[in-house]
Amino acid sequence: LKNLTSDLSIHYDSAADLLINYLEHIGIEHVFGIPGGAIEPIFNSLAKSAERGGIKTVIARHEAGAAFMADGYFRETGKMGVCLTTSGPGATNLITGLACAYNNQIPMLVITGQPALPFFGKGAFQESACTGVDLISMFRHCTYYSSLLSHQNQLIAKLSSAVLTAYQSQGPVHLSMPVDIMRQPMTESLSSYFKIVDKLHQKPTSIDEESVEELFILLKNSSRPVFFIGAGAAEAIDNIMLLVDATDALFVSTPDAKGLINPFHPAYRGVFGLGGHDSAIDTIGLNSGYTVAFGAEFDEFTSNNWCKDLLNKQLIHVDNTSSNLLHSPMARLHVRGRILTICDQLCRRFIEEYGDITVRADKTTIEGKNNPNVTLFNPEKYNSEQSPLKPQRLMKELSERFPPDTRFLADIGNSMIWAPHYLQPVNRRQRQIYKPEFLQSGRRSGRTNWLRLCLNFAPMGWAIGAAIGIARGRPSYPVVCIAGDGAYLMSGQEITVAEQESLNIIYVILNDSAYGMVMHGQRITGAAPIGYQLNQVDFAQQVQAMSIPGFVIKSPKDFADIDFDALLSRKGPSLLDVRIDPNETPPMETRLKTLGAYAETEATE
Repeated sequence: LKNLTSDLSIHYDSAADLLINYLEHIGIEHVFGIPGGAIEPIFNSLAKSAERGGIKTVIARHEAGAAFMADGYFRETGKMGVCLTTSGPGATNLITGLACAYNNQIPMLVITGQPALPFFGKGAFQESACTGVDLISMFRHCTYYSSLLSHQNQLIAKLSSAVLTAYQSQGPVHLSMPVDIMRQPMTESLSSYFKIVDKLHQKPTSIDEESVEELFILLKNSSRPVFFIGAGAAEAIDNIMLLVDATDALFVSTPDAKGLINPFHPAYRGVFGLGGHDSAIDTIGLNSGYTVAFGAEFDEFTSNNWCKDLLNKQLIHVDNTSSNLLHSPMARLHVRGRILTICDQLCRRFIEEYGDITVRADKTTIEGKNNPNVTLFNPEKYNSEQSPLKPQRLMKELSERFPPDTRFLADIGNSMIWAPHYLQPVNRRQRQIYKPEFLQSGRRSGRTNWLRLCLNFAPMGWAIGAAIGIARGRPSYPVVCIAGDGAYLMSGQEITVAEQESLNIIYVILNDSAYGMVMHGQRITGAAPIGYQLNQVDFAQQVQAMSIPGFVIKSPKDFADIDFDALLSRKGPSLLDVRIDPNETPPMETRLKTLGAYAETEATE
């Protein structure tokens, strides 16, 4: 089917076969889900696909975990994640994962089953169409497209619409299929649909030339601008680093964009936002020139509670998403378009003006274990030898014990504060020399990021499934998933998927027998200490019962007793049960101030 050039119709034994062949053509290599009676024909077609070397199926333990896996798969590969579930609760279990993808602009195709059409309205088992629990309407609130297939002839048109919407809207879409339609044979020509889908799902490259030229003039005349790098700038990060050198800029990152940059770069001033650094706050606050934001969403966590030192008339906002640009109406200049194309154009203009752009080797790294330009909160605890283990020291061990190509994920809770603040692995970014063909070189996936966070919607347990999606998408790279014990208790069963799939994932559990962020928030604000306590669980013993290596770590010296080379070469997951000091509070004051502001506003109203 990938080589079709004519409009000849092809016979398919079932609509499910046609669906899977369609997904093969658009480049889908893995799907995530859980089988069931109402979607059995599609899994039957997947078995045929696997036999011919096609799509591989990853079976989750909970449907939300499948959605998180599809989320991580897209973040690492740039290929759309696909989820397959049965009707009723199998589908409703997906809603949290769908809402997460919706808020984080993750393209995802969800296919759910339904009972046979003639049984609608008759109390069919797990019916979830308009005559039962109306799943299609429920999903419309957290997808960009949600539709029921009521006739087999609708399949290609609706499937194509869903796929294109997922790519163009950068979010999840949903198609629900009755089981009898899945089984019906079809004769269909697909080549015309393939051509238009291939054409329309490509990213647009048009930009506002006038605004780009205005930005170039502002940068050229600025003494030392500050670059504010958001996660949306992923595919343009190499060009942005070249512009840092061309303009002698300083730069900060949002928490979820720290993994795009080298934390030892001499111009780097740290993370701005949740879990951020005072050096980044000072850099923004003391900047007398322009702040140029690339791919920044400016939500609560990335804007440091909508900081006025950032969101003012000195801001220049570069983004491809209209909704993001609407978050900065006060900006001096908005530059809309594909960020990679905009930065490529800026590099060309600097070359025209000044000659070649080169990142000098002596400026790309800083000697030593810490960047002196980034101020850590309680830096002495980063090197602490005390027991119980300081979370700060745990981040140091993780930074130094894993290779440069490791993918780190931090789950929701204290982990997503500790990691962006203290995690700083050795960076292997190459010295770059700009070339005109750089834009088309294909040297980066556009999603390369050594630290993954989920700051929008932020469901606990997200990283546990997302780590599997990332590892499945790029199995040659080790993956480290950092999660609290509360988050792991929500979704830890997915570690068995990593074992079944032989994926090298190290699960690092911050075990303090508490919902840590709740506990610390109550302590800081003087609220009643209630609801945060968890019973002590030996997670190492738990995974050992699953034939997975597990280790308990209570002090810094315990790391020396673990053969990390063996863990990194294992074809399967491992788990570190780290008993952290529960009295160590992460830098979370900004989050608490935001909650306090809401409470104060409500009280005055």
